[in-house]
Amino acid sequence: MRYRNSWDDATIVAIERVAKSVMQLQISPTIGTTESFTVGAHIDVSVLIDGKTEIRSYSLVGEYASNKPYIIAVKLLPSSKGGSKYMWSLKIGNKIRISQPTNNFELSHNTKDYLLIAAGIGITPIMGMVKTLKRKNEVKVKMLYAGNNEEEMPFIEELKSILGPDLVLHYSDKNGYYDTSKLLDCTNAKTQIYLCGPLPFMNAVRKTWEEGPFDNSNLRFETFGASGLFAPQEFLVSIPRFNKTLTVKKNQTVLQALQDAKIDVMYDCKKGECGLCQVTIVEYSGDIDHRDCFFSEEEKGENHKMCACVSRVANGNITIDTGYRGS
Repeated sequence: MRYRNSWDDATIVAIERVAKSVMQLQISPTIGTTESFTVGAHIDVSVLIDGKTEIRSYSLVGEYASNKPYIIAVKLLPSSKGGSKYMWSLKIGNKIRISQPTNNFELSHNTKDYLLIAAGIGITPIMGMVKTLKRKNEVKVKMLYAGNNEEEMPFIEELKSILGPDLVLHYSDKNGYYDTSKLLDCTNAKTQIYLCGPLPFMNAVRKTWEEGPFDNSNLRFETFGASGLFAPQEFLVSIPRFNKTLTVKKNQTVLQALQDAKIDVMYDCKKGECGLCQVTIVEYSGDIDHRDCFFSEEEKGENHKMCACVSRVANGNITIDTGYRGS
């Protein structure tokens, strides 16, 4: 694993609806105080789904404040495997288990030109970056915030007060999908982009940037690996080397189905970023719904491999080779 979590008991101390389908929760460790963190950090939360303990990651909203609770915001997703439903069921005073803050989306301070991009609940790690950068002298900060509509997008008024005309809001219900080619008109060779949001939106931004004239290393992103092109469907996964065919439920991943069947697959992030859980696709019917950020668009189009932790099949079934033998 890239890091080892230390787990603490914590209490929900405040809950607030900050958008139509977004709930903000304040969480305080039961013993001790919150640990210092930098903007872009997240905590892991132990959630209960169908009687089983699972881990979900939630970005910390805003900046660290001494002796103040951690703040996260959770969107209730229709396609949720159960994590957001569990978080929305919590009440003030409920006890949960949380990890220490960890940052895989660190803000760099080696430029004076930033473009922050958030789509939907991807706003959560970006909020702290906005506040941190706006306090710096001689730093140019622009932001694009996209979503279905204003009712679904938290923190709009706060962002308007901080960024003023440097904030661009885009509502897809009125204006359709955002034309990512516009990004090249408001950036230059020194611009660093920080991006977070649903996978289809992030893929569009990444494709525009990769095909553009500027350095690809200037695009940094945090992903919500659960989003895809198709609504979750139940499908069958066959593993000939183990002579098994498993059902992957709507609220289950291929990785979870393999683990339940005692079939070993290496994994780490469970977010479609590290590629450690990749399996070989032997044959399939329907569509492979690649929900990872590990493979390139070309590799996804070839459909030779998939990340078992997030990717799925729509309108069909699949046969795979894990490459590892269970004990």
